Amino acid sequence: MATKLPSSGSLPDGQNPGCDPSGLILVHRIFRWLYTELPVLIREVEADDVDRAAIIGVYAKLYFYALHLHHETEDMLLWDRLTTRDPACVAHVDQMRMQHAEVGSQLAGIEPQLAPWVATADAGLRDAFAGDIEVLRDILFAHLGQEEDDILPVAAAVLSQPEWDELEVHTRATLTAHRKEFPRDVLSLQLGLLLASVPESEREEWYRANVPAPVRLLYLLLMKRRYDNAMRELYPDRPVPAMV
Repeated sequence: MATKLPSSGSLPDGQNPGCDPSGLILVHRIFRWLYTELPVLIREVEADDVDRAAIIGVYAKLYFYALHLHHETEDMLLWDRLTTRDPACVAHVDQMRMQHAEVGSQLAGIEPQLAPWVATADAGLRDAFAGDIEVLRDILFAHLGQEEDDILPVAAAVLSQPEWDELEVHTRATLTAHRKEFPRDVLSLQLGLLLASVPESEREEWYRANVPAPVRLLYLLLMKRRYDNAMRELYPDRPVPAMV
């Protein structure tokens, strides 16, 4: 963990240092689950079953997009603020940037494999695709753990709550702007996965504290059904693996 030195840079007027970055733990929990499950789902697709490959391909594309967006949001809104406020964390932020670049390089080699596999459900393409995602998974998991250990404590100390909340606002706005590019409801998936990332004993309290009442109503009326349909599509013959 970085040793705190006198910080530089100023917060926006009227804002105070100190925020709750614990929501990132939930996001990381989702990514650990997604990238554990994805290669399993791919390997389960039988050779030549193009219909099943197409279904898994829809979600693979979403998972790749979500990871790109998550890292781009941090690159844009987090790193410079941390190094300005706490110069002691420069080395850790440099590591984060390098790890993001490594994840991006891995994705650049993986994403072009998606369309050929979906089109053919070829067993050789399937196994190579799943294997490369497993390599990415291991790199990603090491990065997520280091970010939790070395970055979150600094962010909690030097960023204001509105600054931290900008990451979520940007993510949600970007998903909303691009939602029509995907054949599944990405906002319903996002909220459903967030709920699944919270231990069941804490879920109701978290839900009421973090999800506005109008969104809770919409989730009850529409979004939960869409999320449940997505999980049934992914896991038609077995229970959805627990996230926590």
